[in-house]
Amino acid sequence: MNWYLEVLMKYATFNGRARRTEYWMFFLFNLIIGLVLWFTESLVGGPGVLYSLYTLAVLIPGIAVSVRRLHDTGRSGWWLLILLIPLIGAIVLLVFMAQDGTPGQNQHGANPKEENA
Repeated sequence: MNWYLEVLMKYATFNGRARRTEYWMFFLFNLIIGLVLWFTESLVGGPGVLYSLYTLAVLIPGIAVSVRRLHDTGRSGWWLLILLIPLIGAIVLLVFMAQDGTPGQNQHGANPKEENA
């Protein structure tokens, strides 16, 4: 839960680096919260307003942590635009997000693994 809250505290921080754990825990909590909201609203017969509001609320933090994750692998945040290519873009981005970060310092800052050690 701390990883999720840490990403929310860095709401629109697009510089720096994010560890794999930070990115994937944020992704997991978003998925769980989104599914719970969607399921609850579908049971009640709601129009999906809560799910939509939650999705909009975490859109910018999600983009920010994705950019920081790409920075950790030594890539520019502009690589997020590869998602505009159907299917292939999502696969390539998944591979990028699953890769280990570059060891040591890169052009985007110090390695977050070494900072926490």
